Amino acid sequence: MLKSPIFIKILTLSGCMLLLLVPLMLLHSVIVERANYRDDVEATLRQSTSGPQKMVGPLIAIPVTEIYTVMRPRDDGTGEQVQEKRTTLHYWLPESLMVEGNQDVETRQIGIYDGNVWHGDFSLKAEFDPARLKDIVNSGTIAGEPFIVLSVGDARGIGRVEPARVNGEQFNAEPGPGMLIENNEQGIHIPLPATVMSEKSLSVELAVNLSGSGTLAMVPVGRNSEFSLIGNWPHPGFSGDYLPAKREITASGFQAHWQSSWFANNLDSRFLRSSDERWTSLPAFSVNIATPSDQYQLTDRATKYAILLIGLTFMAFFVFETLTALRLHPVQYLLVGLSLVMFYLILLALSEHIGFTLAWICASLASATLNAFYLHAVLRGWRNSVLFTGGLLALDGIMWQLLRSEENALLLGSGVLFIALSAIMLLTKNVDWHSVYGRRKKTVQPEMADDELRLWK
Repeated sequence: MLKSPIFIKILTLSGCMLLLLVPLMLLHSVIVERANYRDDVEATLRQSTSGPQKMVGPLIAIPVTEIYTVMRPRDDGTGEQVQEKRTTLHYWLPESLMVEGNQDVETRQIGIYDGNVWHGDFSLKAEFDPARLKDIVNSGTIAGEPFIVLSVGDARGIGRVEPARVNGEQFNAEPGPGMLIENNEQGIHIPLPATVMSEKSLSVELAVNLSGSGTLAMVPVGRNSEFSLIGNWPHPGFSGDYLPAKREITASGFQAHWQSSWFANNLDSRFLRSSDERWTSLPAFSVNIATPSDQYQLTDRATKYAILLIGLTFMAFFVFETLTALRLHPVQYLLVGLSLVMFYLILLALSEHIGFTLAWICASLASATLNAFYLHAVLRGWRNSVLFTGGLLALDGIMWQLLRSEENALLLGSGVLFIALSAIMLLTKNVDWHSVYGRRKKTVQPEMADDELRLWK
């Protein structure tokens, strides 16, 4: 069996496929390199504009000074009682929080690569219950001047800030988060007079223009929080800790509405328990300006089917050799395989300029044209050449469907392999594999039969 021509042929073709893995691996490294260039452009945009934004607020911060007595030792071994002060921030969370926003995504290009930044106008309305102040200000403490806090992920994205309206009265915003030094947060704050703490109810309205890149998040700090967002990006990625209760996505944009309460997020306890907790770790409503599968992801996925494409092509040539008297050299197999690898390189190069779909069509036609002229000479005629070229185009079409149908890729791929195997079995069902490549079954020669008869006598 090891000396069988058909076994040697199969072994040789397997070696050819292993050799073709080398340019495929090199192609994969090129795809990764080009994708990294694209990621560098997105990072440059974040550095030049502003990064992901996470809004926390509005909430009211109240500096509370606690006076306590400690025993301080003296040099003579005795002690004296002294009073010390410690000021901490306590946060007054709203009973209800309603945020409405419009997000406009803009695509910016650097060279042949592009990235997305967004701009948004947000209207925030919060209602506060003064009865909760008893949990913040107790006997033995002194409350300082309160201020409204709105924290964001990147202060560079803050644009226009309208004066806040507190119970109908206007107050101007100041840069920075106020006394939130221990949190190292970014944002704005609005100083308030201490008299607001004696109001029977407190209503805050705030309008902010904010820009960013990547994710937009809103922390539901209210006992009942709602967030409504309208955007022009048709590929939103709803991630984070809560999915929107309602959403609608069209080719022109999306609409989404989130809703949550303290029963679900326990934010009131988290603020009371730890005033120095990093706000970036708080749960939030989030939407990401997701990019659909780009040319690098699609090309990388396409190369994963390259061995299947090359294997089916080699199998078709092998069956053709079996059914005809024409013999193909392993070098001819390799050249056809390299032309199929070149298809993916052309696809990658063109997709950066004309888009993936049009690049796929152009690369398929270029590869098919090259193989048509080459196979015309190898297969000695246009009939067989056109037949195999049409098969290659059909395989390209099948690969396209595999890429576009992620959910049915396994089913479609299994069906293709089953059909290919069925075709091979039907075409070769009457083939005498012992006689393939000129090797036939040995038959007893008449002269030898006579000699054997004489010996037996």
